[in-house]
Amino acid sequence: MKTKLALAAVLAALALTACAKKEEAAVDAAATDAAAAATDAAAAATDAAAVATDAAGAAVDATAAVATDAAAAVTEAADATAAAATDVAAAATTVVEEAKK
Repeated sequence: MKTKLALAAVLAALALTACAKKEEAAVDAAATDAAAAATDAAAAATDAAAVATDAAGAAVDATAAVATDAAAAVTEAADATAAAATDVAAAATTVVEEAKK
């Protein structure tokens, strides 16, 4: 009877050991899957950061182009205004000269 009890205890110990090893394997597989998912997420975040950087660069370039165009338009308008003022001054001078005659 003691032999049967000892044999049953040994079998129970072996069964518990086997279950523990299966649980460890499941935990290891879950950890591996989680690490792979984290690696994929990091790669996706890196890609998204690259896209955002490219978009920001394009926005800066577009803003610079608009600012350059606006500055050119202001310069052109200032030149036209100065030319018009010169013409008005010349016409006024002509009128004054004619009035003196």
